[in-house]
Amino acid sequence: MEISGIITAIIIGLIVGALGRLVVPGKQNIPIWLTIVIGIVAALIGTFIAAAIGVDDTRGIDWIELIIQVVLAAVGVSLVAGLRGRR
Repeated sequence: MEISGIITAIIIGLIVGALGRLVVPGKQNIPIWLTIVIGIVAALIGTFIAAAIGVDDTRGIDWIELIIQVVLAAVGVSLVAGLRGRR
């Protein structure tokens, strides 16, 4: 992965974090900065998963990669909200 790919994943991660939070039903009692961090991590992991299964370089928008990233962000938001809610 090139540096431009990492920067793109971070920028997309900001959006993916917000989308992941919207996908999860109910109220998540986590701060916005934590949502952004979850989105960035989900975007980076999703990019590596997409590269591993060979769907990272398609013509146009990489919809499969984006879906993987949003699903990972939704799972991350759910886990973190659940863990923070138990404290």
